[in-house]
Amino acid sequence: MNRNIIAVAVASLGFIGGLAFLGNAIKNRNQGENTISVTGLGTKQFTSDLITWSGNFSRSSMDLKSAYDELSADRKTIENYLLSKGIPKNEMVFSAVDIQKQYSYTTQANGSSSQYFTGYQLTQTVSIESKDVPKIENLSRNITEIINQGIEFTSSSPNYFYTKLSEVKQQMIADATKDARERAEKIAENSGSSLGHLKKATMGVIQITAPNSNEDYSYGGTFNTTSKEKDASITIRLEYQVD
Repeated sequence: MNRNIIAVAVASLGFIGGLAFLGNAIKNRNQGENTISVTGLGTKQFTSDLITWSGNFSRSSMDLKSAYDELSADRKTIENYLLSKGIPKNEMVFSAVDIQKQYSYTTQANGSSSQYFTGYQLTQTVSIESKDVPKIENLSRNITEIINQGIEFTSSSPNYFYTKLSEVKQQMIADATKDARERAEKIAENSGSSLGHLKKATMGVIQITAPNSNEDYSYGGTFNTTSKEKDASITIRLEYQVD
């Protein structure tokens, strides 16, 4: 009889403990769900204040020294041209000379092929980085003036950057955080609750695109360099406790 009473008592305690555990789990679960998660957006439009531009020029000859001498003369002509356009010498960077051996290939009637040397091709690149964006833009558009001097010159498109991006990013983060907070307050107000403490904040990556473009956002962030005018955006995700 005593054993039966003890067994019933142990089972009862176990049942009560199980109910207490279940009740505590439900309470904790409800507390975990009693949150609001919102995403805020910060945006900024700005104009690039730094431009980079480059072009390459080349000479070919059967004689290596002749090709190098001609390339050196072209470099001097290009340097003088850039100086005449108001480009400081310290903003011009000339790369090392790249030397390539050129070959032609022929196929014989019996199907065999052979190659023969056709000369050397020497190539050099000039690059410019400047904060005078309009001047370099104009230079890149009128580079045919160099070609008209008999130089085989290939110009690339300019790339645009912004030197105060960190300041823009800080302002966007502040705007995105404010936007998220206001959204959370509105949700809580409409549901008859009030916001508690901030539990978690997650910042997205900065996305910089050309205005009115269809550029895709990237998981690692997008940074457009082909447009002088830029649109930047960043998101902030906030999670609040609801009281």
